[in-house]
Amino acid sequence: MFDRLKEDLQCVKDRDPAARSNLEIMLLYPGYKAVRAYRRAHWFHKHKMYFLARAISQHAVKKTNIEIHPGAEIGRRFFIDHGTGVVIGETAIIGDDCTIYQGVTLGGTGKDHGKRHPTLGNNVLVGAGAKVLGPFKIGDNSNVAAGSVVLSAIPENSTAVGSPARVVKRNGIRVDKLDHIHTPDPVAQELCVLKAKIDKLEKHIKELEEKQ
Repeated sequence: MFDRLKEDLQCVKDRDPAARSNLEIMLLYPGYKAVRAYRRAHWFHKHKMYFLARAISQHAVKKTNIEIHPGAEIGRRFFIDHGTGVVIGETAIIGDDCTIYQGVTLGGTGKDHGKRHPTLGNNVLVGAGAKVLGPFKIGDNSNVAAGSVVLSAIPENSTAVGSPARVVKRNGIRVDKLDHIHTPDPVAQELCVLKAKIDKLEKHIKELEEKQ
């Protein structure tokens, strides 16, 4: 565990040019504090001391505003930059050398049981505010753009953008022309579907009233 914490400390220094010293990171970086608390909580969770594990986790939430379930499996050299509002679910799996930014959610959809949170491969970056929801995998060396909503698997060596997210680059080659202006609005699409259902129900009710 001590070696893991030293690696986590070093990865902050390597990836954050604003980090000036080990002491600054240890005392002032909420992402490092949250990962350090997670390492302890996960040890207790693996040894079936669930209440204590959860207590450590929730105490860390109050101190850092970062929630990592102690049941999650997180690899080496994990870096949470800034970190405010990060949520990582119980069955999430994160590989080595991953980086996530503030506001990221690795969550579930409420429809799945058992493995219900995402898996990140090695060297995955998830941008600020992105939501990755469901029991699928983001492949090795892939990037999820800030603000994206990922609802299905992303292959390795890819860049995913948008809501819902789609792959726009793979192996360094653009595979989809990104159009910010004409990107479909999933909320508007869902409202249109609901309106059509309401119109159908109103028509059916009217027909029943006329028969009476």
